[in-house]
Amino acid sequence: MSFATTDLCDAFENEIQVLEPIFQSFGGHARFHGRIVTLKLFEDNSLVRETLGEDGQGKVLVVDGGGSRRCALLGDQLGEMAVKNGWAGLVIDGCVRDSVALAQLPLGVKALAAHPRKSVKTGAGQKQLAIRIAGQDIEPGQWLYADEDGVIISPRALA
Repeated sequence: MSFATTDLCDAFENEIQVLEPIFQSFGGHARFHGRIVTLKLFEDNSLVRETLGEDGQGKVLVVDGGGSRRCALLGDQLGEMAVKNGWAGLVIDGCVRDSVALAQLPLGVKALAAHPRKSVKTGAGQKQLAIRIAGQDIEPGQWLYADEDGVIISPRALA
């Protein structure tokens, strides 16, 4: 399926939200979309691992990592798990690591930055709740579209 966030913004201006342009692209796919699954956590990627271990067909994982730049919430092993389980991509309000390996995966990954330190693993965090990142409120079940020009959120499938 082909789309451009610019075209979707023009066609559905009153329906979509545009995330602030704070994310860098780290995955092998710059363009991805899907139904949103949300996580809220801080410097602990246990719930990221658990969620990416589930069926991700047609889904995008959106992680409110509190904007932390002190450790990574995704690396190459979790990226490979996401691909294996069919996830279209991730948007992380936090950092990733193993950026060279992530860039080789057929997966969309948007995050704030790369960071070499791994996260703690205590099992803390929440799943499938309303979150706020990049200036927008995001609900589980909404749709996310990301490409080279940005990230948009819609209450329904657009393309």
